[in-house]
Amino acid sequence: MSNAVKSASGFRTQQDETLGGQKKGSIDLYIIARLFDYIKPFKGLIAGAVLLTAGGAVLTPLRPWLTRIAIDDHIVRGDHKGLAMISLLMLGVIVLDGVKQYAATWLTQLIGQKAVFNLRMDIFRHLQHLPVRYFDRNPVGRIITRTTNDVEALDEMLSSGLITIIGDILQLIFIVAMMLLTDWRLTFVVLSILPAMIYATLFFKNRVRQAFLDVRTHLARLNSFFQEHITGMKIVQLFAREDAEFLKYSRINADHRDANIKSVFYFSIYFPLIEFMSSAAAGLVVWFSATRILNADLSVGIIVSFVQYVWLFFRPLQHLSDRFNIMQTAVTSSDRIFRLLEEPLDPEPGENARHLTSLRKNIIFDKVWFAYDENNWVLRDISLEIRAGETVAIVGATGSGKTTLINILSRFYPYTKGSVTIDGIELKNITGRELRKLVGVVMQDVVLFAGSIRENLCFGDPSIPENKIVEAARIVGADRFIEKLPGKYDYRIRENGSGLSAGQKQLLAFVRALLYNPDILVLDEATSSVDTETESLIEEATDKLMKHRTSIIIAHRLSTIQHADRIIVLHKGTIRETGTHQELLAQKGLYYKLYLLQHPERGKAMSNEQ
Repeated sequence: MSNAVKSASGFRTQQDETLGGQKKGSIDLYIIARLFDYIKPFKGLIAGAVLLTAGGAVLTPLRPWLTRIAIDDHIVRGDHKGLAMISLLMLGVIVLDGVKQYAATWLTQLIGQKAVFNLRMDIFRHLQHLPVRYFDRNPVGRIITRTTNDVEALDEMLSSGLITIIGDILQLIFIVAMMLLTDWRLTFVVLSILPAMIYATLFFKNRVRQAFLDVRTHLARLNSFFQEHITGMKIVQLFAREDAEFLKYSRINADHRDANIKSVFYFSIYFPLIEFMSSAAAGLVVWFSATRILNADLSVGIIVSFVQYVWLFFRPLQHLSDRFNIMQTAVTSSDRIFRLLEEPLDPEPGENARHLTSLRKNIIFDKVWFAYDENNWVLRDISLEIRAGETVAIVGATGSGKTTLINILSRFYPYTKGSVTIDGIELKNITGRELRKLVGVVMQDVVLFAGSIRENLCFGDPSIPENKIVEAARIVGADRFIEKLPGKYDYRIRENGSGLSAGQKQLLAFVRALLYNPDILVLDEATSSVDTETESLIEEATDKLMKHRTSIIIAHRLSTIQHADRIIVLHKGTIRETGTHQELLAQKGLYYKLYLLQHPERGKAMSNEQ
């Protein structure tokens, strides 16, 4: 989309933010142009809706015209037959208008729903490819607001906004034309109200826009707070923080209420003002007509029809005011949605892409530096080689950079300096899809989705047959509790595995990793949340899982990594020690101290031996 589409229509965001890569103070036409991309595929439906709306716009102004003819040409003359014909003709116009409204409404709603469906799919697709950093700095509640409330606002505009506005404008044109044909002097009496109405609309325009922007901002805060506290309700109750958090929510909710009241305040003034102007116009028509009737310069039919024209003239103007409300909400929401859609995606290699289907040689970290925040280094000058088929354990105190190392290998975060290669291919030159097939990670915090156990186990590949699922569960030992569940593998897991123990969820994660069958297996403190019995089951399973594959184990419990080919000890983002379990104990360095902290009785025994 060309940036030249941006306009200077007078709407500004709070911080004059950028959209489409350029500074934007006024964005209405730009947003409409972006929205047009979503309705372009439905040109046939749009054409039909516009034709129906345009054709039907002439029907409403016909009624006052027929009323004038009925009064002046038939009622005054006592022509009952002619009056009956006019009445039938008016009935036909009313029926046609009703049919037009039904068809136009159905078509516009259909266009809106189809366009919003595509928009939702684009948002979800975009979210799936955003870098992890985006989700670190944006609360879940705010993202949900973008994908629900903001999209709903667009749905309303696309379903009952744009095409209906065309119909209202055309209806206004036809009404003015019929008024001019009926009596041009009374027409100018009515139109004399328009300057005041246009001024009032422009006066409220920017104020309403800012009010709706505030409403959306406070709604995002409200959703973020609500989502965060529902997720962490156990902690709130555990620390008896119900009253304190209630007060926080009350303040945020009050801000949202006040923002809504402010927006309602503007419309509570604007709509009655428009109603007053329409009544004033009708009064002026009657007042100017009185003298002309006394002078026999005006018929009763013209006055009656003109009063009808006045109300019909202001009805589409009031509709436009309603649409103005919808458009204000939609423009504000669109601004937020398109800023989300223009967030840079996780970069893919493009022309430099190299194919890599398996690990044959090694993984090399060469002088790698990384910081989540500028100059706050988490990893410092890391150089490390992991050979194919090797089992490497990484240990260290909390914050030493263990998980960060895995996040870089999984390309969740780009390293700041240095180089990471797999079989000599730079990590950034491997496509995300191929890398994900190559590296399988079992995390400490297991994520399970609402659905059956089978669906969760086959998350990576829904085509996996039943016998492989059962066999993988048997190898890991998860079949022991799965077989006891009602429905077994069809047992429905609730959101985030609610109802299952931490150990059971961890076992399911291991089954999923076994079915995924990656060349590089990463266990990120995968046994830290399980009991001793479950840990022994997992250790037995991991021995089978790690056989003939490259394995990287991050663990706090040193007892789980003693048989690793090599142990890497990280301290404050640097590699301090490397060796086997026995070699590191013999060095009596950091690893030795960690070991004694976990096994004080072994330390006493070793001291006695010496």
